[in-house]
Amino acid sequence: MSTEYIIRLGQQRSQTRLIRFDEQPVVQAPVSALSSVLYDRFRTSRGRDEATDFLCKMGLAARDDQGELHPSVSGILMATSEPRDWMPNAFIQAVAYHGTSPAETNGNLPYQLDARDLSGPLDEQVREACRFVARNMKVAAVKTLGRRDIPQYDLTAVFEALVNAVAHRDYAIYGAKIRLRLYSDRLEIYSPGSIPNTMTVDSLLYRQSARNETLTSLLAKCSVPTEMSWLQSDRQTYMDKRGEGVRIILENSEKLSGRRPEYRLIDDDELLLTIFAATGVVSGHESL
Repeated sequence: MSTEYIIRLGQQRSQTRLIRFDEQPVVQAPVSALSSVLYDRFRTSRGRDEATDFLCKMGLAARDDQGELHPSVSGILMATSEPRDWMPNAFIQAVAYHGTSPAETNGNLPYQLDARDLSGPLDEQVREACRFVARNMKVAAVKTLGRRDIPQYDLTAVFEALVNAVAHRDYAIYGAKIRLRLYSDRLEIYSPGSIPNTMTVDSLLYRQSARNETLTSLLAKCSVPTEMSWLQSDRQTYMDKRGEGVRIILENSEKLSGRRPEYRLIDDDELLLTIFAATGVVSGHESL
């Protein structure tokens, strides 16, 4: 078995959380791969630690068996401009389709409307994925007392779903990436990895468990940009660790579309979230 596979098995089975994949050193990467611009945003105004001590305390760097310092998995994901240089599958593959299936074709229309590989630090991946959804979803204009736009998807729910995907996916699964699929009637997010610990699909709404504790801690320190004014929340950071994300996804989406989103575990190795589009929305719109 490969080292990555052994580590993943230990992570899944360890109830004491002694093995954390997101804190492991990425030994092929030099510590100089970490960008001070990206990691200094996690410093507090009172922090006076030297760079090496700070990186280790934050879980952004770790030492290998020989004592040499390297970026950690979390450091690569949050403090490098291109994580794929060291972790080739650490990105979101986003595709928008014209119809309800990848195989659906129309002689006069392309079956793909848009396709992007979204990389960069995880917070940037989330931001760009939200822009991708906003750019490709449809918005209806209702003229009652003034104009009112009705989008296909609640972007706050989409934001929560994407944050959960990047924060909780299993980065130890070789060759797996987050897949975002936008169809005419639904949005799908495929996140690599099973559900952590003893949680089930049915208990996601009621329980919390973090596979990547360092990552979630860093995202909880990562400020939401002011440009994301469409985020209908008092949220100041990408994660608040209160465990409200799944509830927001389910309730906001159901309120808009009338259908509750569905979670499904595929082969005990990938979590699929389906958010259904609001019906009767026919005009294109780009809002971000």
